Amino acid sequence: MREARYAETKSVIISEPGRGFTLIEMLVVLMIMGLFIGLVSTITQPDDRAKLKLEAERLSQLLDFAATEAQLTGKSVAWTADESGYRFWRADDNGVWSEIRDSELLRARTLPQGMEISDFHVENMRPQGGMRLEFAPQGSSLAFTIGLTLGKERYAVAGSPIGIVSVVPGERTSDGAVALR
Repeated sequence: MREARYAETKSVIISEPGRGFTLIEMLVVLMIMGLFIGLVSTITQPDDRAKLKLEAERLSQLLDFAATEAQLTGKSVAWTADESGYRFWRADDNGVWSEIRDSELLRARTLPQGMEISDFHVENMRPQGGMRLEFAPQGSSLAFTIGLTLGKERYAVAGSPIGIVSVVPGERTSDGAVALR
């Protein structure tokens, strides 16, 4: 009797056809994998807003560092910008400006593709030919605003007369400037 049951069970197992995945199950798995890959790639590639905010924060910290270096060394430091990036300058004892090349922090920088400095204002100063901001050794500074844009996103780096440099979201005005929110 025992052998008969074993043979019955064995025949049932052997006679049951092998089960595989159906086409629908495979498509569902592929769809889930595709959604997961899309989500991971979206998370790992920052959007325009994140890129712009990161660059604005970097510029803010570098300007703050430049002001501190001017005070510590007793030599004026300047920031200039053009279409593709910005650089820092140092005045020697004779007042001659030269680009800073001996500092990893204040080296020349290129803006990421599509990003631009769209606006530059310094308190009580008329717009001049180029964008130039100077930090004096005595620490007195004027309020300034530097607008950065990337696509539709806008941020501004704002400096106060007491030396506080911060990043604020901005909106483009009708004249192309970046207005602070």
